[in-house]
Amino acid sequence: MIGLVLAAGAGRRLRPYTDTLPKALVPVASTDDGEERTVLDLTLANFAEVGLAEAAIVVGYRKEAVYERRAALERRYGVRLTLVENDKAEEWNNAYSLWCARDVIAEGVILANGDTVHPASVERTLLAARAPGRRMVLALDTVKSLADEEMKVVTDPEKGLQRITKLMPPAEATGEYIGVTLIESEAAADLADALRTTFERDPQLYYEDGYQELVDRGLRVDTAPIGDVSWVEIDNHEDLARGREIACRY
Repeated sequence: MIGLVLAAGAGRRLRPYTDTLPKALVPVASTDDGEERTVLDLTLANFAEVGLAEAAIVVGYRKEAVYERRAALERRYGVRLTLVENDKAEEWNNAYSLWCARDVIAEGVILANGDTVHPASVERTLLAARAPGRRMVLALDTVKSLADEEMKVVTDPEKGLQRITKLMPPAEATGEYIGVTLIESEAAADLADALRTTFERDPQLYYEDGYQELVDRGLRVDTAPIGDVSWVEIDNHEDLARGREIACRY
C-alpha cells in the first residue's frame, strides 16, 4: 500500500497564488520556525504517520514547482516520491488524471485529492476498514450539513455505494465523499477501465463519475464514516482561509 495524490489541477479560483503554483502547493500552514506547509505537505505527513513509505503524485499544471520540491519533501517526510505526469491537466478533468496513475493504483493506494486538508485519522479509518471483499473504501463525512456543491453519496448498508454525484438534493444523501479513498490492488484493472469509459464519454467528468461507472457495472464500492472531523476541500479563497484555520490544529 502506497500513497497517491492528485496534484495536477490549476485551481484558477485561488489566483494569484496559482498563477505560479499548482493548487496543492498553495501555503496553508507554517512551522514554528516559519517554514510554509502546503496541502501536499500535510497529505504526505499523513501518509508517513500511518506508515506509508512511498507515494506517487500526479502532476500537470506548473509541474516544475513539484519537481523542484521533490527532494526536500522526501527528506522532510521520509516518503519516497514518484511523479506521474498528466499531459492534459489544463484541458481535461480528473477522471483522466486518476487514470494516468493506473499503474500506481495496481500496487494498492490511499488516494487523496491535492486540495483536501484533513487529519491522519482519515487514513487510519480507511486502513482499519480493510477486509476481504472490500476492494475500494471511500472516506465519508456523515456529520456535515450538505449543500449543492458537495460530492454527495448515497449508500446502502447491504450493497455499499449506490450513487455519488454533486447533482443530488442534499436531503437524499447519506453523506459527503471527502476526496480520500483506499483502493486495493485487486480493484485497479476494473477502476482503470471505468475511468477510461468515463473520460472518453466526456473529458470534463470527475473520477467520482468513474466510481459511479463501477457501481453501475455491478461492482461493489464501500464507504467508511470518518466521524466528527474538521476538514475542507480548498476551491476558493474562503476555503483557503478555512483550510488555514483547520491546518493549525493538526
